[in-house]
Amino acid sequence: MSIVSKSFSILVLPFIAFSLVLTSPAAAQERGSEEVRASPNAAVSQTIGTTEVRITYGRPSVNDRTIFASDGLVPYGDVWRTGANEATTISFSSDVTVQGESLSAGTYSVYTIPGEESWTIIFNDAANQWGTEYDESEDVLRVEATPESAPQREMMMFYFREVSDSSGTCVLHWADVQVPFTISVAN
Repeated sequence: MSIVSKSFSILVLPFIAFSLVLTSPAAAQERGSEEVRASPNAAVSQTIGTTEVRITYGRPSVNDRTIFASDGLVPYGDVWRTGANEATTISFSSDVTVQGESLSAGTYSVYTIPGEESWTIIFNDAANQWGTEYDESEDVLRVEATPESAPQREMMMFYFREVSDSSGTCVLHWADVQVPFTISVAN
């Protein structure tokens, strides 16, 4: 083996091994551990135009509880972590508008303030936190959305509808309520 080959092997092999560790499934996990959770983790992503939108969240269940009400599990008028466990996060690969308001590319925690007639959707800059550690000073954007009656859904979920090359409607759906909000991109 030549000196160049030995030098190449000495320099490159550790780099390759380190790269494999970083790309292993364990390193790729964003949430959770080996423990089974009552509210399992989920993720959904949607490409709008050329912008990837990805939401990662915990999925709580109704479990015969009243969810959205003044005296419910999620009281009207209070900040809610919008899911279970770690903070729900949403990431945008490029700048977007949400409900007509500008939001820079990046990853944000999602909080909401549910109401009977209107919900406030909060995009918070502290994306790596436990869901109950809300800090209003980290808010980047707040928008309003109108809740709608919906078929009963036991486990909370996010999904996308009405997707085009310039916009899509993201929907938060849990119990008998769905909250749609529009995400638009520049083409």
